[in-house]
Amino acid sequence: MTTDMVITIAYQAVYTVLLVAAPMLAAGLMVGLSVGIFQAATSIHEMTLTFIPKILAVFLAMLIFLPWMLRTIIGFTISLYSMLPTVAQ
Repeated sequence: MTTDMVITIAYQAVYTVLLVAAPMLAAGLMVGLSVGIFQAATSIHEMTLTFIPKILAVFLAMLIFLPWMLRTIIGFTISLYSMLPTVAQ
């Protein structure tokens, strides 16, 4: 196993994690931003108001993107298993 191979595997792992987490992070960001704008427009400064919509948005994004997320993670795992013969040398 060379250092290039280790760096490639680490890069692919970080890229896969970011790719899988992106839909949920984007949903939480959009809901948080819209609730923040709503709070600023109505002068409601309740700190706990943002938690429930964010939780629901992240949960909904997870339900919607779960098949794609599983395919992405399974594809990464299969590529790792296919590289095992070259790693063992």
